[in-house]
Amino acid sequence: MKKVLALLSVCLLVFGLAGNVMAFNPDSADGITFYEMRDQFGEVPNIETELRLGAVAKAFENEYWRTLRTGYEAMEEKLNNKGMDVEIDVRAAQGENDEQGQLSIVQNMINNEYSALLLSPISDGNLVPGVESANEKGIPVVNVNDGIIENAPNYVGPRAIQNGELAAEWISEKLNGEGEVAIVVGMPKAFAARQRTIGFENWMEENAPGIDIVERQNADWDRLKAMDLANIWLKTHPNLKAIFCNNDTMALGVQEAVNNAGKDILVVGVDGIGEAYDSIRNGEMDATIDSFPFYKAQVAVEATLRVMGGQDIPRVVWTPQALIDSSNVDASAEEIIDWKDPEF
Repeated sequence: MKKVLALLSVCLLVFGLAGNVMAFNPDSADGITFYEMRDQFGEVPNIETELRLGAVAKAFENEYWRTLRTGYEAMEEKLNNKGMDVEIDVRAAQGENDEQGQLSIVQNMINNEYSALLLSPISDGNLVPGVESANEKGIPVVNVNDGIIENAPNYVGPRAIQNGELAAEWISEKLNGEGEVAIVVGMPKAFAARQRTIGFENWMEENAPGIDIVERQNADWDRLKAMDLANIWLKTHPNLKAIFCNNDTMALGVQEAVNNAGKDILVVGVDGIGEAYDSIRNGEMDATIDSFPFYKAQVAVEATLRVMGGQDIPRVVWTPQALIDSSNVDASAEEIIDWKDPEF
């Protein structure tokens, strides 16, 4: 009997933790844009002590996360040029499935008493234990972009649901509200994958009843898996008109399948990586939803400094995103999002 009760207690604890992890949704939370953050809180505080910030991404095999790293590095240089003493140590897991490896990186940063952590978890729950330890030690934590950490005090990133909404609206316009479409989902336990898919489906249901979503399967952010899915769908759905992919890596795989089949099918991704831009310029991929990771990283560092400087910014700060197609693929990011460096 004791064993049964003990097992029941463990199950309740795990269920409770899972419920907490899923409870926070930055897409629907009260928050402000980074423009509004600057208007409301003014200059970024000057932290006079030496700072060592730990930034942890998913995996550098994906260009998106390499671009985020470049943004952190650019912000580090800007801050040091302003006279601050800041090091931003940017690391990542071995792959986008290496949840335990990513947690080990975070735990090592906590043990080495980093000044603050900027975390982009692989899943909603894999970094929860690390953030718990950081909170106990008083180390500020900012959840950046993806994977929702329930116990992280602050979140900086885009509205993931809007990724799907923007893609759905664009595809519907191109198809005049009629036709068969499919969705390639990322990792189902990733917040961004779920929200991008929900945003796409809900927009179509509410605004384009003539659009029929005939397939919806996950490819785990993997290019080859996405290409394999597309190869199957192109045979089983000869009238398929468009495929929405939860990220550009998978969209590029889908586009390869479309090219090989000689089909004319709309392919839309998310992330705005360089290869997707090149594909759009070459008349292959049709669009991507760019969330500008180079600038997102800088906003995340800015928000972290504001928290460390005592500013009581809202828990959620939204970063910009935009749909990129042949009409604006050659416009600068600064122009598209009206980027300006913060004032110090």
